[in-house]
Parts: sequence; C-alpha cells; structure tokens
Amino acid sequence: MKRAKTAKQSENTVKGSDFLNLGLIAFAGLGMEVIYAYFLEPVVYGATMENWSPMQTILHWLLTCITWGIVAVVLIQKAEKKYQFPMLEKGAPMGLRRWVLCFLLILLAFGADYMDWGGFKVYIEFIRRGPLLFFFQYLYYAFETLLFLLIIVFGQKACEIWFHRPNVPYGGIICGLTWGLAHIFTKNLFTGLAGLILGFAMGGIYLLANRDLKKAYLLLFVMFIV
Repeated sequence: MKRAKTAKQSENTVKGSDFLNLGLIAFAGLGMEVIYAYFLEPVVYGATMENWSPMQTILHWLLTCITWGIVAVVLIQKAEKKYQFPMLEKGAPMGLRRWVLCFLLILLAFGADYMDWGGFKVYIEFIRRGPLLFFFQYLYYAFETLLFLLIIVFGQKACEIWFHRPNVPYGGIICGLTWGLAHIFTKNLFTGLAGLILGFAMGGIYLLANRDLKKAYLLLFVMFIV
C-alpha cells in the first residue's frame, strides 16, 4: 500500500517542465558538437574544420557520436526511472493509413533535399566522401537522429501535460524551433526555415508511429538521410 501510494504521488508530481528540461538537455547535447568543432579540435589539430584531414574528420564524428550516445542513454534512463515514463514501451500497431502518411512525409523530405542538393543526397555524399567517410558520416547521422527524436518525445510529453491535447505534434514544433533557430544562426535563413518544417514533419511521424520509439527512430532516420 505504501509503495503504491508513493508511486502515485511521484506520478502526480511530475511536471511538464521536467520533460521540457530533458528535451533542452538533448538539444544542448547536440550543441556539444559546436564546442568540439569550433573551439577544442582546431586547437588540437592545428587547423579549422574546413582543413581537417579525413582521419581528423572521422575522429570528430566518433567523438560526437560517443557524446550524443552518452547523453541519449542518460536521458532515457532518467525519464524511465525518475519520471516513470516508459520510453522503450512498444506502441500500438500502425494501420495502413499511418504508414501511407509517413511515406508521404518522407517523400516530401526527399523532394526538398533533392532540389536542395541537385540530386539524390545519399548518392552525392557517397561520391564526394568515398566509402570510409560515408560510413562514419551516416553513423554520425544515426546518433543525431536519436537526439532529435528525444527532443520530440520530451517536448511532446511536456506540452501534453500542459495542454492535454495529445494529437497536436508539439514535439515537432519544439524540435523545429530549436533546430531551425540553430541553423539560422550557424548557416542561413533558408536552411533554418527548412529545419523548422522538417522538425514539424518529424514530430508528425512520431505521433503516426503511435509513440513507438523504435519505429519512430527508423522512420525518422530514413527521413533524415534522404
């Protein structure tokens, strides 16, 4: 009885700000790459990122992936143990309509990237990078996708606690705003707006996947790389 009461009290004391903080930590984890690429590694390598050798670029990606992996594991464990939020719980099966909508969103992302790159992004990067760099770059994309998904998951949960409307892709809005603003400051306005739209679409895919973290991750990774 005492254990059940404690669990109930713990559930009732979890606030939307708790989950928003987790999402912001995931975003800050993404930002660690900026510190590595622009402040630490240029000192170690004696060259700016544009002038790194292939091996230095691979080491940068590996360092970033390790950092992002640690951040992701810590956040998932904290959400499950401290806030009783079942991150890895299997969601309900997706019907045909949901799969079709996911496919359309991925197709939309593919079309935008195709126009932006002037061709099939994966093929172009393979030709430019070569097999070895291509492999590590897409390993980097895999970890990046995971942190973007965590921003969506925690942002969605926070806003559902606040606004009680589970069908609104709040997580995608938060992901798009953080991602978009970051790209506006580090790249340009067009890239930032594209990130805003893509983040919103990624939030939609998370809901279409019935909040199943594994399915959502695979769908978002495909969407992210194409």
